[in-house]
Amino acid sequence: MNNSSKKSAESWKRGVFLALVKLFHFIAVVQFVYSVYYDYAHVHVPSTTLKHKNRSKFGGKFRYLTFLDAIIQAVYFIIALINDFVGTNEVLLSKAPKIRRLKDYFFAAFAFPVAFNVGVTFWGLYAINRELVFPKAIDAFFPNWLNHIMHTNIMIFIVLELFTSFRTYPSRKSGMAGLSIFMAAYLGWLHVIKYKANIWVYPILDVLNLPQRLAFFAMSLVFSIGLYLFGEFFNEQIWVKEIKQASKVSSKKVN
Repeated sequence: MNNSSKKSAESWKRGVFLALVKLFHFIAVVQFVYSVYYDYAHVHVPSTTLKHKNRSKFGGKFRYLTFLDAIIQAVYFIIALINDFVGTNEVLLSKAPKIRRLKDYFFAAFAFPVAFNVGVTFWGLYAINRELVFPKAIDAFFPNWLNHIMHTNIMIFIVLELFTSFRTYPSRKSGMAGLSIFMAAYLGWLHVIKYKANIWVYPILDVLNLPQRLAFFAMSLVFSIGLYLFGEFFNEQIWVKEIKQASKVSSKKVN
C-alpha cells in the first residue's frame, strides 16, 4: 500500500471514529436530558413514605447532588456535542476555540469529579446500609432505570468520554478552584435547607453528631479534590503520547 492509500485509509478511519464520537455524545445528551426531565416532572415521592412525615419541599429536586450532577452531565455532553460541530477535538492546536476550552475545563472541574463523587458515595453507602441514602420505600416511585442512569451511567459515560476525546486539563489551581467552590456551595446549600426546613437532605446526616458531620463534610471536600487529581492522572496516562506531542509543539513555538 503506497503512502497515498495509507493516508486515505487513515483519514477514513478517523472520519468513522469522529462520527461515532458524535453519536456517543448525542446518546449521552438524550439520556441525561431525559433523565433530568423525567426526575423533575414525574418522580414525586409522597412525604408519608419517608422518615420525615411532614417533610418540607424547600429546594425541591435541587436539594440533591444526584439531580445537580445529572444536570452537570447533560450540560457537559451538550457542550461536547456542540464542540463536535463548531469546535475541534484535535490534539495539536495553535489556539483552541472557546467552546473546546470550555469543554475541557468543564470536564476536569465538574463532570468527572462530581460524577464519581455521586456514584462512589451512593453505591458505597448503599452497600453499607441503603436506608441511609436511598430508602427501600422510594423504589415504588423512583424507577430502577433512572436510578442506574443517575448513579451508574454517570461514571460509565464519563469514563468512555475520557477514553474517546482528548482534552487539555486546565492548571491545577484553576480546576481545583472551580470544583472547590462548587462543593463548598453545595455543602452550604445543605445547611440553608436545614435552617429553612429543619431537615437534613440525606438520612445519614441525622445519625451523625456535630463533630462527625464536620468530619463528613471535610472528607467530602477532600474526596472531591482526590477525584480531581485522579481524573487528571488518568487523563495523562491514557493520552500520554498526545500530551507529549502537544508539549513539543508548544515548546517549539515558545522558542
